Amino acid sequence: MPKSKKSSTSINLNDPQYYINRELSWLEFNNRVLHEACDQRTPLLERLKFLAIFSSNLDEFFMVRVAALKQQVEAKVTKLTPDGRTPQQQLDDIRLHLIPKVSQEHQHFEQIIRPLLASHGIHILDYINLTQKQRTYLDNYFEDQIFPVLTPLAVDPSHPFPYISNLSLNLAVVVKNPDTDEEFFARVKVPSVLPRFLPLPPELGIQLDNGQPAHWTGVPLEQAIAHNLDSLFPGMNIQEYHPFRITRDADLTLEEDEADDLLLAIEQELRKRRIGGNPVRIEIQSQTPEPVRTRLLQDLDLTESDVYEVDGLLGLRDLMYFMALPLPELKDPPRQSVVPMRLQRLREPSLDPDVLELDEGKDFFSVIREKDLFVHHPYQSFSATVVRFITHAAHDPNVLAIKMTLYRTSGDSPIVNALIAAAENGKQVSVLVELKARFDEENNIYWARRLERVGVHVVYGLVGLKTHCKTVMVVRREKDRMRRYVHIGTGNYNPKTARLYTDLGLFSCREELGADITDLFNFLTGYSRQKSYRELLVAPVNMRDRFLELIRREITNTKNGLTGRIVAKMNSLVDPQIITHLYEASRAGVQIDLIVRGICCLRPGLPDLSENIRVISIIGRFLEHSRMYYFYNNGQEEIYIGSADWMSRNLDRRVEVITPIGDPDIAKDLQEILGIMLADNRQSWDLQGDGTYMQRRPGDDCPEANSQTTLMNMALRSTGITTNLIDAKKSSLATDN
Repeated sequence: MPKSKKSSTSINLNDPQYYINRELSWLEFNNRVLHEACDQRTPLLERLKFLAIFSSNLDEFFMVRVAALKQQVEAKVTKLTPDGRTPQQQLDDIRLHLIPKVSQEHQHFEQIIRPLLASHGIHILDYINLTQKQRTYLDNYFEDQIFPVLTPLAVDPSHPFPYISNLSLNLAVVVKNPDTDEEFFARVKVPSVLPRFLPLPPELGIQLDNGQPAHWTGVPLEQAIAHNLDSLFPGMNIQEYHPFRITRDADLTLEEDEADDLLLAIEQELRKRRIGGNPVRIEIQSQTPEPVRTRLLQDLDLTESDVYEVDGLLGLRDLMYFMALPLPELKDPPRQSVVPMRLQRLREPSLDPDVLELDEGKDFFSVIREKDLFVHHPYQSFSATVVRFITHAAHDPNVLAIKMTLYRTSGDSPIVNALIAAAENGKQVSVLVELKARFDEENNIYWARRLERVGVHVVYGLVGLKTHCKTVMVVRREKDRMRRYVHIGTGNYNPKTARLYTDLGLFSCREELGADITDLFNFLTGYSRQKSYRELLVAPVNMRDRFLELIRREITNTKNGLTGRIVAKMNSLVDPQIITHLYEASRAGVQIDLIVRGICCLRPGLPDLSENIRVISIIGRFLEHSRMYYFYNNGQEEIYIGSADWMSRNLDRRVEVITPIGDPDIAKDLQEILGIMLADNRQSWDLQGDGTYMQRRPGDDCPEANSQTTLMNMALRSTGITTNLIDAKKSSLATDN
């Protein structure tokens, strides 16, 4: 129940004390990822995966967020964040937060995970502990496979310090001339074209207790190189070597107003990124001696505040390598995604999802004509719904046109192949490809060029705005009329990430939505200055104002003695105006539950401010990526899904689409999903008023409730597939998204 309504005590809702710093909130999110790696309840290889994700997340954080803060410091930016920090204060606080967490990450890997891996037959050995036979094998392997790829680079007055590429692992080597006793410094890059971990053949691997070879035995690549440096510096004495790794500014800087050809401009910026911007971090082992450390900092123009010392291996993102091992007992159980009942019929009594097909006499479009269709990935198959919809449209002779937005897609995209087939089949195909999707620019350029070659109308978006919405429209001739079928989603049209991210989608042929999507594409591809939409919330046109109206409506209802209720699920909550309105709603007595996976700058539970607001974050097997917004509206409930978070960039600097859910059955399904997530006590964390998170635990009289497991089982039951049947058929029941 909400707390009693407050008096009209004046509070400055913009006071910095009421806001959590954006960067520190993101670091708290990454801490929750690290916790999954440390949680004994997580399967062993999944723990290794979470260590790799934690490390990879930090890489991107430094490449983008820390790099931007450093640029602000250099430019003497003095503007404070909503929480009252300067750029330099943020950098200082980031370092203060990260030093113990990075230490925890590496200690956990070296002291806990590595021995556990060995106990399960996965042996990541150090070179110095190898037997002579193992060394001989790796030395020969080095000569044949590694040595030809290496390029030692000397550093002296005639050889300037070499360029160190972004995220590269390197060896700083000190060699001595035996004739003159003069010492020299050199750098050897550990080539990324080779596997980071080198396996030994089974006969040379460690043997298990049953006499069989271990599942994997090998060494890190850099150690094999380090113990063969004599081959790279013949005639010299190797004095010492020390691994190091740097991170550079990797964000694109693009003046769109001056770019005559956006595609060419981004290609040029990508070439710069491959080289990398200024260094922003160096990782070294803690035992690196002071002379080598000082030399690296001077030549890379870094300071002590940019140094992150670790004990053990550098670059733990490479641990993802071990997820390829065929050891299902050390991983999460196989995932079973299903085909929605309305899209399937059973050909065999086995209930095998691989043979589920559309009802005889029906096509995808007739199913949508009956009523709107809701899909929830990865619990429901992306391939059997979204990909099938687009592929069906590409080959349907009655389909005249397909329009689509592409923000991120996979490297072997069946969706793009379907669009190409549609164009080759004579259909009018228009695709907006967002070239500025960070770290996917190169992939999007490749697909844009392929689409253009077959006659697809490719548009690259609007100047100054990223097109982040997830929409498809299919125009089909049916008897004497044209009908528009649409898909509006929360996630990217990427079959690979659809296996790992939770996302929602709506298929509909309602006239109002079709007309709105038509106006949206005219806005994206032409000179339309559309300012109003029938149903859609579109950023940056009307979305911000509409969300504020919905929040204010709950405030008004509560002040009039009615019930006020808001439940919202998103990736991040950052926008100050939205936050102040939520604070006002809380003070009025509106009960607010927020499910925010990542960054949350709002402080919940503060007396006389936010005591009616609860914020949880769910970190689990799947990345929570869906966005849902529920408003009680005095019993006339409204619920929305779409692509936008409550961040300033989503509301003001991106093209986003949020759609209302008109079908009451779908609305109930979404409310049930929200309720299940709010009841999670296995993967859920409660945000505290001080910005920290407290993990929920099942009570003595309360069973464990894992929302993702619950939703997976619900999806299976909805198709008549039971958990017992899955156990009996094991992984053969899994449908591939």
